[in-house]
Amino acid sequence: MAGELKKLTRSVQSVEGGKGIEGLNYENLCIQPDVKLPEGYKPPKLEMFDGTGDPKVHLRAYCDKLVGVGKNEQIRMKLFMRSIIRDALSWYICQNPKKWDNWVSMASDFMDRFKFNMENTPDVFYIQNLKKKPTETFCEYATRWRS
Repeated sequence: MAGELKKLTRSVQSVEGGKGIEGLNYENLCIQPDVKLPEGYKPPKLEMFDGTGDPKVHLRAYCDKLVGVGKNEQIRMKLFMRSIIRDALSWYICQNPKKWDNWVSMASDFMDRFKFNMENTPDVFYIQNLKKKPTETFCEYATRWRS
């Protein structure tokens, strides 16, 4: 009986991530685990967003590229990760995908995170006094400072 219990415990741990790391299974990591792409669908080549530039321009270009599946909100959310790299991808991966109920909530968080790119061109005084926000990493701060 004790052997069966250990075997069952190991089995549950492997499904849940094991070794004390929670939520590493597919359903916890994937933003839309139940969404399947249409048969034969090949995602288009997307413009990549790296955390610099205007996030609204990226969202508009991204949505325009999703011809045929763009109206399906779940597919739009599932494919979004394929359009971001570097700091934007790092931000995205650190998010809890379950908090986004719909495309608008995800796009709003994305806009909030990268809206600093839409601000007016800073002057020397602004750059000299630019401080790291408590909610951002040093890499994010450095990217914001550089941009």
